[in-house]
Amino acid sequence: MDPITLIISIVIAAGAGLGLGKIVFAVKTGQEREEAEKEAKRILADAESKAESHRKEKEIQAKERFLQLKAEHESEIQKKNQAIQSREQSVHSKEQAQRQKENTLNQKLEQVSRKENELVQERQLLERSSQNIAQQEQELSKSHQKMVQALEKVAGLSADQARAQLTESLVNEARSRASASIKEIVDEAKLSAHKQAKKVVIETIQRCATEHSIENSISVFQIKNDEIKGQIIGREGRNIRALEAATGVEFQVDDTPEAIILSCFDPLRREIARIALHRLVSDGRIHPARIEEVVAKTKKQIEEEIVEIGERTCIDLGIHGLHADLVRLVGKMRYRSSYGQNLLQHSREVANLCATMASELGLNPKLAKRGGLLHDIGKVPDDQPDLPHALLGMQLAEKCKEHPVICNAIGAHHDEIEMTDPISAIVQACDAISGSRPGARREVVEGYIKRLKELENLAQSFKGVEKAFAIQAGRELRVVVEAEKVSDEQSELMSVELSQRIQSEMQYPGQIKVTVIREKRSVAYAK
Repeated sequence: MDPITLIISIVIAAGAGLGLGKIVFAVKTGQEREEAEKEAKRILADAESKAESHRKEKEIQAKERFLQLKAEHESEIQKKNQAIQSREQSVHSKEQAQRQKENTLNQKLEQVSRKENELVQERQLLERSSQNIAQQEQELSKSHQKMVQALEKVAGLSADQARAQLTESLVNEARSRASASIKEIVDEAKLSAHKQAKKVVIETIQRCATEHSIENSISVFQIKNDEIKGQIIGREGRNIRALEAATGVEFQVDDTPEAIILSCFDPLRREIARIALHRLVSDGRIHPARIEEVVAKTKKQIEEEIVEIGERTCIDLGIHGLHADLVRLVGKMRYRSSYGQNLLQHSREVANLCATMASELGLNPKLAKRGGLLHDIGKVPDDQPDLPHALLGMQLAEKCKEHPVICNAIGAHHDEIEMTDPISAIVQACDAISGSRPGARREVVEGYIKRLKELENLAQSFKGVEKAFAIQAGRELRVVVEAEKVSDEQSELMSVELSQRIQSEMQYPGQIKVTVIREKRSVAYAK
């Protein structure tokens, strides 16, 4: 076929297909349009119905809101009307009260005016009477002068001399009465002060409950079998000599079964020796070089424990800001004793007693507790100068920049220096309480009984003494005198002299109360 004809045929066929497609599309599009118009009409009808229902709903809500606002407005208007009415009533009542006040004032004004008239009349009467009184006074003064002159002639004294004698007699009488009153007041004050002090001390002791600590000069080290004794002694005794040289403690290895006795007056050295011996026995290697090494390590450990004990003590007592040197000395008190009483336990007890007593007396309990803890700090320094422990402790506290009240309490608790604050007296009293209570300190029984007998014999040596009893563990001496031979004044003098002789002739811890009792009994029988 001719190419041109073919092309023309193709073009005609394409045009025919395109026209046919348009016809088909037009028919399909018309159907869709009709459906879309129907759908649009339906949607429009639904929207109109919904809009109508929404409009009616809004109208109903608007009417309800209008009715609500109207009711609120009417209630508010009603409240305002009620308020206006109440104000009108109050104004009306105030006006009535004002009118009543005006009437009352008018009545009072009338009364005042009447009183003024009466006062004017009374003033006139007083002026007349004053003139009469003046005339009478002149006449009385003249008669008084005449009487004084007559009395001076009769008595032979002038008025000034008589006045001086009368003044002197009145002054003497006033002095005698004042001295009697002062004596009564002083006696009453002493009695009340003694009762109050006794009450404070008793309450303080009752509120402080501590253990009775007893420290000995020996420790017993338990071992499993006696074979270990040979290892501790060593060849020709070199091990035990090395132990004694390194620790300063005497090791007594005798026939006591399964026990070695460590003897030393210093509890710190005795504790170091005990721990070192325990480590050596547990390790099994016992020779001089090992002994020196273990003892050195034990000393270092004990030093750390001392600091830890001091810190724990300060925390337990609530004491803060203590110098590191003082903390170490406080911990070191754990390994010191005084008359068998553990020094740290004693210091803790004194601190608690001081805080309680200071609180009862209205003083600073923190300063009192601090002073009580540090009062015996002079007993445990590394160097031992030739000073009393109270003064040495005061110097250590001043060096560590403690409060002046604390320093004075430390230095004055044994009367080494003068007290400058009441807390010093509290520390001294609490130290005596802690040291003198029964069971606090250990004494030999024979010495204790001997001291009590000496007390009673000393009291019996006085003339007129019938019986004498040492009671309360030797803290009080009661003396019964014969009423026919000893008077009340002599009994008072006897108590003073007996206390002075006890101070000068005997040695004792704490203080001793001397009570002299004089009693007279009269007995008769009715038959």
